[in-house]
Amino acid sequence: MRIDVLKLFAKQTYLTVFKNKAIMLLLGIIVALLVYAAISGATIYKQQTESRLQYQKQVRENWEKMPDKHPHRMAHYGYLVFRTKHPLSFFDFGMESYTGNAVFLEAHRQNTFNFSEAGFSTGMLRFGEISMSMVLQLLLPLVVFFIGFNTVATDRENGTLKILLSQGVSWKEIIVGKAAGLLGISLSILVLAIVILVIGCITLSPETPGVDALGRAGWLSLFYGMYFAIISVIPVLISAVSKTAKVSLISLIAIWLLSAVIFPRTTQALGNMLYPSPAIAEFQAAVEKDLIKTGDSHNPDDPYYKALKDSILRVYNVSSIEQLPFNYSGFQMKEGERISSELYNQHLERLLQTYEKQNALARISTFLNPMAAVRNISMAISGTDFNAYTGFQRQAETYRYRLAQHMNELQIKLISNKKLSDHDKPYSISHNHWKSFPDFKYKFADLHKLMKQEAFSLMALLGWIVLLGLLIVILSKRLKAI
Repeated sequence: MRIDVLKLFAKQTYLTVFKNKAIMLLLGIIVALLVYAAISGATIYKQQTESRLQYQKQVRENWEKMPDKHPHRMAHYGYLVFRTKHPLSFFDFGMESYTGNAVFLEAHRQNTFNFSEAGFSTGMLRFGEISMSMVLQLLLPLVVFFIGFNTVATDRENGTLKILLSQGVSWKEIIVGKAAGLLGISLSILVLAIVILVIGCITLSPETPGVDALGRAGWLSLFYGMYFAIISVIPVLISAVSKTAKVSLISLIAIWLLSAVIFPRTTQALGNMLYPSPAIAEFQAAVEKDLIKTGDSHNPDDPYYKALKDSILRVYNVSSIEQLPFNYSGFQMKEGERISSELYNQHLERLLQTYEKQNALARISTFLNPMAAVRNISMAISGTDFNAYTGFQRQAETYRYRLAQHMNELQIKLISNKKLSDHDKPYSISHNHWKSFPDFKYKFADLHKLMKQEAFSLMALLGWIVLLGLLIVILSKRLKAI
């Protein structure tokens, strides 16, 4: 292929945009939506982050101001933790509007995650939110399809294609050159998005200069560039194999509908049908049922815990728990917490495995739908995908368990076994122990782990590029001017 010929076709395709007022208007709308999505996304991020920090500070202050108490009472007093938003969430909202942002942590209970944005919004949210990622993934490809549907088909209809081929121009040069022109249009919009993305990373990142966010933004730029390379080749190939521009346009609209609407909905519904997941009430009932079988740590006459007490008394060669060198009630609570947490985590892992099977269908579908591939990668890098939510879920449960067991340890070490009389004050320990327990800190997954999780999507994008390259080679030998 001759570089000068490729440049000529690319330039012609690129400059065609500036001669068509309708296309210029569409691109203007895309730019306006991109800027609006960036501003609204940044505003939402700032508002929610400020709100989270305010309430997180308030929760911590209330915790530290609690007076001297029995440690088990503090374990039941509980702690409220909030999910941290990644700075790149202003670019791709992902699942964040539909997943819980906070959870109340207490001893012996795993509560549900609450306060999602969808729960506080009107029904309009079901129609979708305008984010930068949505504009780039859905709307810009539709405009590129509209620009590229007649790149070859119109030349075939008016006889220009015959003249080009008779003058020695190859099909490869026509297809690649015109696709490069469409890619130039896409990249012009992408460059604007990247500039906005970098500014957002610098201004919204809690740390300076937001190295992690900037690194993720660089990877996002690369993957969106690959995505637009795919999107730019598809309309040229469809136009090349279509007899008329009308057929080409209808075919591209059908492809867009399949990719944007039908495939995602179908894979989601198929996943739910093949691997049904229990409702929240059903899940909690199953956990409670297994927990009842193991015994009640608050009941000293429970068979399991009575046997535990007898074994401890034999080990220490004493006749009553008052003679033990540690607080037995705290020991019993610690054992109960261990058992209940293990049971809950077993049920939770089974539930997450079910969700993973459902999501596996969506990942496999990326080999049929590049739009799904870039969506998965975009959400993962932006910290707004399902794995980010389950990561918060696991970290919150780990913190809850540590908190409960820490209070049980304090009871074991600092609370006497001696029974209180009616005139004694309730046992308590210094409130300084509350301050010594660290606050909850959510950690985002590193990029290496994210790339491993989205290996299917990465392979799908590369696979699409290879496939389209092969199609260009194959069709260039078979296409005809008529």
